Amino acid sequence: TFNFDAIELKYTLSIDVNKLYMTKYKYLKLNKYKKIRYLSINNKANLCVVFLHGFMSDLEGNKPKSLLKFCKNKKIGFLGLEYSGHGKSSGKFVRGNISIWSQDTKKIINKITKNKNIILIGSSMGSWIGLNQFKYFSKKIKGFIGIGSAPEFLEKLMWNKFSKKIKQEIISKGLYLLKNGDYEYPITYQIIKDGKKNKVLNKKILSKIFVTMIHGSKDEVVPTIFSKKVLKLFPNAKKRLIIIKKGDHSLSDKKSLKRITTELKTIVSNMF
Repeated sequence: TFNFDAIELKYTLSIDVNKLYMTKYKYLKLNKYKKIRYLSINNKANLCVVFLHGFMSDLEGNKPKSLLKFCKNKKIGFLGLEYSGHGKSSGKFVRGNISIWSQDTKKIINKITKNKNIILIGSSMGSWIGLNQFKYFSKKIKGFIGIGSAPEFLEKLMWNKFSKKIKQEIISKGLYLLKNGDYEYPITYQIIKDGKKNKVLNKKILSKIFVTMIHGSKDEVVPTIFSKKVLKLFPNAKKRLIIIKKGDHSLSDKKSLKRITTELKTIVSNMF
């Protein structure tokens, strides 16, 4: 049984380019051992932007801060969360998977947004988590923005490209430390198997909403074809594909962030 009543407040200072303001991080206890850190503002607004971060990421990056500032200025709601094992949420990353993180997201959305309309913004793996939310909130979701979308990346961009030796190590030891630049990603066999249970690229979503995929032309992590595949899932949507010239996978520079908020502004203005 999940306890949605106990919410612990935590205050941290966040520095904006032009001003200092107080950001109220909160924790939602899901059970005795698990709590999820999240950030929400303007909870009385009838529209909420929900940001879903990427693989081994958190709410400390430029994208959530930029979106938070936009929502403050527009007086609309904002919700961002850190899945279990990410950021300052409880739990170990190696015990998490797409199913667990999708459920974390479902519970937070259900608790915080209640009957509000929402616009989902998924960054990289966050787009995969976002696509899973249509099973629960199809009537609430009025817009979807993907940033360097990476649905099914565990199988298509990792497992299928691993050597036989790496696959054997993952199967026998249950874990492989994947090095990529200065980062090291612990890839478990259980997350690979769970990813295969969360296929989304073969399921049409019939919602008549605004869908925009934003991808960097120089993305060396996730090919732009993934954003194109996501758009094909929405036959009834008002769709756009934005390729940012010389953009990388993160799209966290000022130029990219401005383009992201511009696309969000377009969706919001078309809703009213």
